[in-house]
Amino acid sequence: MTDDTSASVPTFDATSWLAREQEFAKLCESIRPENKAALFDALAQAGITSVEVTFDGYGDSGQIEDITAKAGDKDVALPAVNLEIAHAEWGSPDIVRLTHSLKDAIEQIAYDFLREAHAGWENNEGAYGDFHFDIAERTITLDYNERIETSEYTQHVF
Repeated sequence: MTDDTSASVPTFDATSWLAREQEFAKLCESIRPENKAALFDALAQAGITSVEVTFDGYGDSGQIEDITAKAGDKDVALPAVNLEIAHAEWGSPDIVRLTHSLKDAIEQIAYDFLREAHAGWENNEGAYGDFHFDIAERTITLDYNERIETSEYTQHVF
């Protein structure tokens, strides 16, 4: 009797996966302008001039640590307003629109940008950093720091 399990082991199709990944990237890119516009409009209407979002992740877990909003140089609370933002999910061609509080929308957009720019940012040694939202310029800048564990090997034979 032979144990031939090769027929039941699925093979990974890298070409198909890459095509799906490229489709997902295009879908994410297509919703970015609308999400940014909705977010910046809500922040500007509230008189907020900048937002800083800090994140930290490692050991296969990561989270938004803090969200700080400013009006000029003064820290201010985020207003209790809701806005609709679009979501893309990997493997689905559909765009889903959900209503979030302003705080949750900022978090979701930050998580989406992290996934797009640095998928796996929370794995192993992880990464940390900040998003800077400049409301007047309508830009979001990601300052990203990846933790890297290194080792050096040396062998001496005398």
